[in-house]
Amino acid sequence: MTFLMRYKVIFILLALVSAINVVPSNAALSPSAIPAVFDKLLAVPALSNPAMILIDGTTGEVVYQRKAYSQRKPASVMKLLSGVATLKYLDPETTFSTNISIGVDSRTLVIQGSHDPWISASHITARKMNRVSLPHLANISMAMLKKANGGSLKDITVIYSRLFSQDVSNFKSFWAKRGFKPEMRAVSSAESLARAGEITAGEESPKLYEMLEFTLLWSDNLLAERLARLASRAAGNSFNIEGVVQTFTQVLTELEIDPTKLRVVDASGLSKENRITASMVGQLLFKLRLDEKFKYIYDSLPVGGISGTLESRFLTTAPTAVGLVRAKTGTLNGTVTLAGFVESVDREYVFVTLADDIQRGTRASDKARAAIDRILGRIAAPNIPTEISEVEPTP
Repeated sequence: MTFLMRYKVIFILLALVSAINVVPSNAALSPSAIPAVFDKLLAVPALSNPAMILIDGTTGEVVYQRKAYSQRKPASVMKLLSGVATLKYLDPETTFSTNISIGVDSRTLVIQGSHDPWISASHITARKMNRVSLPHLANISMAMLKKANGGSLKDITVIYSRLFSQDVSNFKSFWAKRGFKPEMRAVSSAESLARAGEITAGEESPKLYEMLEFTLLWSDNLLAERLARLASRAAGNSFNIEGVVQTFTQVLTELEIDPTKLRVVDASGLSKENRITASMVGQLLFKLRLDEKFKYIYDSLPVGGISGTLESRFLTTAPTAVGLVRAKTGTLNGTVTLAGFVESVDREYVFVTLADDIQRGTRASDKARAAIDRILGRIAAPNIPTEISEVEPTP
C-alpha cells in the first residue's frame, strides 16, 4: 500500500470515528423533521432551484419531494436506466467472444464478433482487466495473413460481423500505422461463419456483470451506450438509439412507472437534451432495490468517500455520510446530479437530487456537490446497536 493510500485510509477512519463521537446516531433527522430542514438546505444559491425526492426504502412512502415531477437533465444518472435495461434483458453471466481466421480464400481475413462492448484498444489495459485486446488480435491477424500469402499483405479483404463501428475504426487505424490497409467489409453473422476457415485465434470478454459494475462505478459513457443497445436488441427492439428509447420506456412501463416525461437522446447522459424526473428515478431505485434480479446495480454503485466517482466526496463536506451513501453521480456543465441510497440509523432512504440550473464552471459544480453532500449528511447515520452490560454488584 502506498503512502497516499495509507493516508487516505487513516483519514477515512478518523472521519468515521469523529462522526460517531460528535454526531451520535440519534442526531439524524427524523422523517417528520426532514421537510422543514430540507426546504432550507435546498434553497441555497449553489443548487439554484433543484428537484429532489426522498423515499423510505422499506415502505415506499415519499418522505420529502421538491419539484419531483419537473423534467430535468439527468446527466450520468441516466446510466441507471441503462443498467436496469441490461439486467432485465441480458444474463449477467454472459460473455462475448471475438474470433479471427483466414477465410476459404487465403487473402481474406474473417473476424467473427459478438458485439463485445468492452474490447480494449490498449493491450496493457486489456491484460490488466482481462478484456479482449484489439492490438493482440490485430497483430496476430497480420502474422496469419503473411504466413498464408508468402509474406504479402497486398489485396487483402477483411470481412467482419457484429463489431461496433468504433472497434472497426480502431482495427483500421492500428493496421494503417503498420502499412496494412485492407478492404473492410461488414457481413452478416451467417456469411462470416460460411466464409471462415478454422478459427486460429480468439479472445473472450469478462462477464457482463463486471462490465456493468465498471460502468456504474466509474461512469463509463461508451460502455453505457453499448450495453443499452445490447439490451435493446435482446428486448426485440432496434440496435440504435431509437431502440434504446423504446427499451427504456418498456422498462419503466413494466415496472409501473410513468415514462411520459422521459426524453432519451443518448444512453449515457452526455446530452443536455435528455430529460427525466426525480420521481421517476426515485421509483426506479426503490423497485430495483426490492428485486434480487437487479442486485448488481446496488452493489456496483460508488460508495461515498470510499469508491468510484464518490471516492473523494463527503470526506470534508459531510463526514457523517462517509460509507453510508451509495449513489450514481452525474455532471454536465451547469448540472450536478446524484441518485441512490443513504443509510439513516434503522432505515434506508432512496434519494434523487437533480440540480440542472446551476452556474457553469468547475467552481459552481463543486459548490453544488458540497451542498448535496451536506443535505445527505443531515440524515446519514450508522445503525449502531446499543450494548447493555450487566454491572457486578459491589461486595
